[in-house]
Amino acid sequence: MGFLTDLVASVRRDLERRPLPEGSLLLHARSAPPVRDLEAALRAPGVSLIAEVKRASPSAGPIAEVDSAGQAAAYAQGGAAAISVLTEPRHFDGSVADLRSVRGRTSIPVLRKDFIVHPSQVIQSRAEGADAVLLIATAVTESELEELRCVAEEMGMSALVEAHTEADLGRALASGARMVGVNARDLETLEVDGDRAFELAAKVPPELVLVIESGIRTRKDVLRAGEAGAHAVLVGEALMRSADPSRAVATLLGRR
Repeated sequence: MGFLTDLVASVRRDLERRPLPEGSLLLHARSAPPVRDLEAALRAPGVSLIAEVKRASPSAGPIAEVDSAGQAAAYAQGGAAAISVLTEPRHFDGSVADLRSVRGRTSIPVLRKDFIVHPSQVIQSRAEGADAVLLIATAVTESELEELRCVAEEMGMSALVEAHTEADLGRALASGARMVGVNARDLETLEVDGDRAFELAAKVPPELVLVIESGIRTRKDVLRAGEAGAHAVLVGEALMRSADPSRAVATLLGRR
């Protein structure tokens, strides 16, 4: 087994032992601020940027200890179209508190990025202020993936469905995904293969929103993503390591 398999098994065990309180979460979700439209934000002209708040990762270890709201505000100032917040605690040092903080500090859409396998996590995401959720195609069954996407849309959110292989992409498309994220990183081995990601990106139907994830570090990478048909790129580590995240966002977008 690899990293993703082990982590998803752990998430499922935790949810079995300590189920999330769906009833109270639904009540909170109903009073949450209105949803911001991630899909519309990413369909803007040019290649948009989803800037990620990520303090650590299993591949890089500790990255940066930052105030999540301040980091997100800097990203927005630099021109990011949306903010991704990694809320997984064990390996990424994240929390749903980060999600709340970011949502309260920015006016652009906020994507919750985590290992979501149960509808209660989707409801929790909306209750904590998320406008969209990331769903990893290979982390769940086909029926679970479709259910999770439907629950997200019922809550008013959008879903970015992540694929790494052709099989993943087939599952994403079968689930009815409107936004597809092609991850250059293999979440089992944690290795990055940018060329393979661009090959897979070419197979995403052009009417869908395409996001390239992982391995994007320079303006040249962003331009290459645009040439491959991407509407957006998702960047975390390169921005988190920058001493001036606002300027780093602007540089990736070609505004400096």
